[in-house]
Amino acid sequence: MAELTVSATTHPILDGDYASEWMGIEVVALDEGHATIRMTLRQEMLNGFGMAHGGMIFAFGDTAFALACNPANPGPADAGNITVAAGVDINFLKPAFRGQVLTAVANRRASTGRSGLYDIQIYAADPVAGTPTAAPGTAPAATAPGQLPTDLPAGELVAEFRGRSRTISKK
Repeated sequence: MAELTVSATTHPILDGDYASEWMGIEVVALDEGHATIRMTLRQEMLNGFGMAHGGMIFAFGDTAFALACNPANPGPADAGNITVAAGVDINFLKPAFRGQVLTAVANRRASTGRSGLYDIQIYAADPVAGTPTAAPGTAPAATAPGQLPTDLPAGELVAEFRGRSRTISKK
């Protein structure tokens, strides 16, 4: 079952991840090979055209990718290993704007040996008054991997991110 949280302690890779902290990334759901995150676009995340900077969309998708690739509760078999990006592609489909809430839904598509393939969809929605923000320890929103939690506005698909992962030794 997916775990709902906004606490950085729910996934070890977020501990000390100052970029994700600065971006205001909130973890909505985690499961084996799946992550759903969200953040609100701020003024300093925009480019000269007044829309989300492509690098911000990329970094947001990359965080969802990393969360889906690495176990939230590493076991003995995971000790000494991390999973990193071997390569990625991103397609920007529509612009996103200041104040919109971005949601990234990451899912593992395949995994063989030390390699994996992940798809991440990134949505943008206007904020909805009264939309709940998760609190630590609350029950998970009704969702299955690959679906948006029911408390999130679906919004429009703004980017498709595909990541290829590789598990390596932590040094």
